[in-house]
Amino acid sequence: MKHFVRRLLYSLPSCMVLAGCVSAQPVGPAPVAALVGPAEPAFTLEERSVRASGVFGGALIDYTASLEQIRVSPGDGLPPADLVTLSYIAETGAAPTDRPVLFIFNGGPISASLWLHIGALGPQRVSAPGDLNAPLEQFRLVPNEHSPLDAADLVFFDPASTGFSRVAGGGDASKYFSVRTDAAQFVAFAESWLEKHGRTGAPAFILGESYGTHRAAEAAGQMAEAGRLNLEGVFLMGQAVNIVEYSQRKQNILSYIASLPTLAAIAWDVGGVDRAGRSFEEFMAEAQAFGEAEYLSALFKGQRITDEELAEIAGKLEALTGIPAAYYAENRLRISKEQFRVELLKDKGLILGRSDGRYTGPLGDGRSDPSSILQQAYSKLFAAYAEETFGDLPLENYKETFSAGPGFDSWNWGAASPFGHYAYAERLDAAFRAFPEFRVFVGTGYHDTMTTVGAADYLIDQSDWPKDRVRSAKYIGGHMAYSVDASAKAFGEDIRGWIRGWPEAGE
Repeated sequence: MKHFVRRLLYSLPSCMVLAGCVSAQPVGPAPVAALVGPAEPAFTLEERSVRASGVFGGALIDYTASLEQIRVSPGDGLPPADLVTLSYIAETGAAPTDRPVLFIFNGGPISASLWLHIGALGPQRVSAPGDLNAPLEQFRLVPNEHSPLDAADLVFFDPASTGFSRVAGGGDASKYFSVRTDAAQFVAFAESWLEKHGRTGAPAFILGESYGTHRAAEAAGQMAEAGRLNLEGVFLMGQAVNIVEYSQRKQNILSYIASLPTLAAIAWDVGGVDRAGRSFEEFMAEAQAFGEAEYLSALFKGQRITDEELAEIAGKLEALTGIPAAYYAENRLRISKEQFRVELLKDKGLILGRSDGRYTGPLGDGRSDPSSILQQAYSKLFAAYAEETFGDLPLENYKETFSAGPGFDSWNWGAASPFGHYAYAERLDAAFRAFPEFRVFVGTGYHDTMTTVGAADYLIDQSDWPKDRVRSAKYIGGHMAYSVDASAKAFGEDIRGWIRGWPEAGE
């Protein structure tokens, strides 16, 4: 999972211009209560709004950007939380109950939503240089014409203990550190936000990334059971809903089948394989077909495989991934994604990125992630954007992640660990049954070694979801595939189609 990362680089000066806005006129501020979190000093935050304009999806849209606080009390023994959200409401003339609302959050657990905000969906986004070896200084903010603000209003959710959100009055934040209670917090937030803005009954959509796909699935199930919201869709970006099927234990042969297309895509991109006149799409189809047939059969045989079969399969794996056949044979055809990151360019002294395998860096101790420059750029530029848009903010109190939290292994996953079985997909089943318009989109980056394209395909293929209400897409790039300009465009277009209901379906 991603985003156990640095705090924002708030010491950097905020000198970015609010690009792409025709106007930016203050509406607020209005004072709100001080926020108090466990073992943290109190600080004061003012609600603020500005009016602005931009071109999104080819349409000139006037909108209001707001920083506001919402108190939620989910009940069931959970402490109240003061959740601070950034939202964008377009002035389209649509009736409040007709205009869709898209709720957006990242993963962790437990992470703020700045990554999707400044990376893909807000009115500005970070544009990464084409050169993957470019320094941090070459990343820049640009007007985000790919933002789906033309199709829906955007509400970014930061769970308590992240962003500016806190458990009220120094309450016990750990009460929210579970799959069920974390999702309950979000459901309470969505209901409260819609009620505050007079949008109860409006079409609601959820977009979660990484661990956020766990939250999205569980929240959809809770909403289905409560029956109080008009939920029309969930977008799973970099999904981890079926993580139990693709976590890489040696006896879990499915994980190696699911990971193979990702290894092949990265090898193709960094020059580890012979392209031999094939297109990328043809190469990917070849890797998938081999994985589902010959590779799966060979792994299933285990120690029953003959030396001749082992050599043959290892040779084909070398042609698809660039890892020597001898290494595959030595490891009984099981090469983990972490082994792959170290081994592919080892002779050049390089390691591949974890969140995006297209990035490379010095091998070192084999644990670094060269693609972490993306998080660094997003941190730096989100801080600049937030201050330029909303004025002087107490950014020293903003948390990317709750670093003082319980730790990955202490989160209550509903099982012994995050890799124990939890019925995330089945929670979406409940939403399909409860909401007649409900639809799911699954998006994945080809070069993401954490949540892979093969795992996404496997999720859909093994689900009981109605085929006409599910779609998927694969994007060039990694966990943050939207860091690639072309993928950001495709991502935005897919979100629009998902929200608007795929009118061409069945034609």
